[in-house]
Amino acid sequence: MNYLEELNPRQRQAVEILEGPVLVIAGAGSGKTKTLAYRVAHLVKNGVRPETILLLTFTRRAAAEMLRRAQAVIGRAGRNAFARAWGGTFHATANRLLRTYAASINLAPEFTVLDEGDSRDLMDMARRDAKAADQPKRFPQKGTLLAVYSRTVNTGRGGAALRETLERFYPWCLEHEERLTELFRRYIALKQERNLLDYDDLLLFWHELLEDDRTADLLESRFSHILVDEYQDTNPIQARILARMRRHNRNIMVVGDDAQAIYGFRAATVRNILDFPKEFPDATVVTLDQNYRSVQPVLDVTNKVIAYAKERYTKDLWSERASAQKPYLVTCYDEPQQSTFVIDTLLAHREEGVPLRRQAVLFRASQLSANLELELVRRSIPYHKFGGLRYLEAAHVKDLLSFLRVMENGRDDLAWHRMLNLLPGVGQSTAARVIAAFGAGGGSFAGLKDCAVPSRAEEHYGKLVDLLCELHGSKRPLPEEVSAVRKFYGSLLQDLYENAEVRDRDLDHLEALSQRYKSRREFLADLALDPPTSTSDFAADPSRDDDWLVLSTIHSAKGLEFDAVYIIHAADGCLPSDLATSSEEELEEERRLLYVAMTRARNFLYVSFPFRYYSRPFGTGDRHAYAQLTRFIPPVLFDSFERIRLAQEIVPDEVVDAADIQRRIRSKWW
Repeated sequence: MNYLEELNPRQRQAVEILEGPVLVIAGAGSGKTKTLAYRVAHLVKNGVRPETILLLTFTRRAAAEMLRRAQAVIGRAGRNAFARAWGGTFHATANRLLRTYAASINLAPEFTVLDEGDSRDLMDMARRDAKAADQPKRFPQKGTLLAVYSRTVNTGRGGAALRETLERFYPWCLEHEERLTELFRRYIALKQERNLLDYDDLLLFWHELLEDDRTADLLESRFSHILVDEYQDTNPIQARILARMRRHNRNIMVVGDDAQAIYGFRAATVRNILDFPKEFPDATVVTLDQNYRSVQPVLDVTNKVIAYAKERYTKDLWSERASAQKPYLVTCYDEPQQSTFVIDTLLAHREEGVPLRRQAVLFRASQLSANLELELVRRSIPYHKFGGLRYLEAAHVKDLLSFLRVMENGRDDLAWHRMLNLLPGVGQSTAARVIAAFGAGGGSFAGLKDCAVPSRAEEHYGKLVDLLCELHGSKRPLPEEVSAVRKFYGSLLQDLYENAEVRDRDLDHLEALSQRYKSRREFLADLALDPPTSTSDFAADPSRDDDWLVLSTIHSAKGLEFDAVYIIHAADGCLPSDLATSSEEELEEERRLLYVAMTRARNFLYVSFPFRYYSRPFGTGDRHAYAQLTRFIPPVLFDSFERIRLAQEIVPDEVVDAADIQRRIRSKWW
């Protein structure tokens, strides 16, 4: 059968356009991955060389999956055809390009890519250099400073956009504008001195490469076609990069859904996808509205929720999957009752043949699952939680990687300090002395043997220097390097952390992961740019359970699907978050967040909220706060749900006209 016949008419339209800009508005569950994969295959079938195709996604796994499916379409005749295709994230692609063109921009190709945690630490170093603690008024901490810096640079305008960033997102920091400028200059200097790049630098350097017309022409000519997934999640500088890469050659396809733009906190902007036809006036717009995931009653609700959006591409998702079962809207008395309802319901579905791993509980913020987790543990129900601590943020993982980073980039002071501070009795001053000795010795590890350290550290320090000398002078495969480092670090792990056994399982995962790599540089870069998820978030040992429930923030659940979805804490203040109601733009993103959560459901959707929350005020005494159902589900939508009232809401379905109340209040004064 012709592979094009496997596509619906609109998918086929998107695939068959070979020239010019194309915008594909892909509704939730509409087969965008299939469309992109078949598009790549169709290009190759029509003579486009795979090495001239650039496929940009937001995870490496997504790119690999698309290329795998494209390969399957081509079949045996095109075996290994896509090995040369460029597929990966914006940041990974930037990393690859920068290492290729490093010499032309005065950048050492062995630069280290900082993860978010390391970037915060380096920002803290800049903060200390600026003597921020000596300020008479509250000064931002390192996490806030990095957030301000990142938002500013991702505009593509650098320091010129600092005031705008502060006014919009951090008004309390406005009085520190001048000091922040100085501090960020210091942060940049620290990175350059140590041959370090953070996430933002990867895009900034790529963008700057393209500012030179000759380099821009070279990079543009390298790729005949560019395809971009999840375009609604791009930020301004990513959009500018794409525009510079397509100045003359207009072959670009972007795929996304404005209704699923939920990463504004990462500086992503829905404006990129909304304004794409303005950037490329000759663009063809194709809308994919046939949903292959959800039953129609779920889509009926989601269509109505997103219809209230102020600005959007109009589409009504439809499905051939009929069902008589409406989604459920559940009113609970308090959090414990909500937890009990969710667990009783998911166990009932399990008895009906729906495994726990095909069910998911979603929430706006990680802390909102606390009560539910306690009840799950009490009932011995295993679960895996997404949206908490990322794998590379775990202290023990960062510890082990610091050894590899030191060997890769001897100027990486952050890694040096982390590695040396693991030794008993070694503090900041001793670490600084060792680092200085390394620099004075011309980068020789052997020269460190004579460096004085506290007596408590002498034994471990001697073994550490021996290890560094051995690994630096050998040509061991990477897995052997990781194994040797782990053996040394294992002697410290028990003393450093109480739950050493759990942490050691994570290191098993890290060592296994190293088997895929030939080079230390590639390994470290990939871990920073596309980190794995944690393996130790299970309530029970995953080796002892073949099934577990998924708990996830809504952000972490994007792109996934489940037979049954439970959205908890669908109350104003939680969804939308009370921290995201200061502007219409923020509220619109919160609406889209609910839409994303609802469209994860295949067969069963439960939306619940407790109208009574326990809280402890400052001082003495306890109290309860009362909530209302999220404003994104107004009473006019109630008919689209099956109502379950475990408790009666304070606000009835039919509310009093607010204008009448306001008039009566005014009448008491005028």
